Amino acid sequence: MNDKDVWHEFKCFGSATVGPRGQVVIPANARKKLGIEAGTTLLVFLGPGGRGLFLFKADAVEQIVRMVSERLAAVEGLLRSHTPSKAANRSSGEEADEKR
Repeated sequence: MNDKDVWHEFKCFGSATVGPRGQVVIPANARKKLGIEAGTTLLVFLGPGGRGLFLFKADAVEQIVRMVSERLAAVEGLLRSHTPSKAANRSSGEEADEKR
């Protein structure tokens, strides 16, 4: 499955009913498409407004966190390269005082 398709595709695989023990059966076509097999770890997240749940494969969440971390590190690098250091700010401030 292409990672880009996951984020650009909204698909409803059907419905599921909660059993007496709180268990839900994931529709077979969803399990097949997402590669969910017995033993696959799913993480359960509260949905927007507390009105639902999201299920994510744990390895997919790991990939998302890794990707976000890499992008944040890149942004942090850009900020560091474009933000004068405190030492540079002090020295330029001292130079301005000397000119007065």
